[in-house]
Amino acid sequence: KSIYTERETSTERYTERETERERQRGRQRERERDKDGDIQRDRGRHRERQSDIQRETELDRERETDTDRERDRERTEGDRERDRERTERDRKRDRERDRVKKCKE
Repeated sequence: KSIYTERETSTERYTERETERERQRGRQRERERDKDGDIQRDRGRHRERQSDIQRETELDRERETDTDRERDRERTEGDRERDRERTERDRKRDRERDRVKKCKE
């Protein structure tokens, strides 16, 4: 072989190696871009999930507040009923006491 053809072959091999390296770099960049895309997508999903959780929490609070109000209303109605009954009993007892006092006099 002549030096010229060896040099030519060496240059071809070098060029092929460089081309292959470029392809690998390109594939690596593509993988990184895909990975970045995945990360961005995951962040978006995480943000959506967080806002869904926050929305649910707010709805739960509203439901609890509504339930508390309803419970308070029921409690108040129950209290009023008990107060009425107690007042009625007290009046009856007072009337009975007054009647007994009048009888003794």
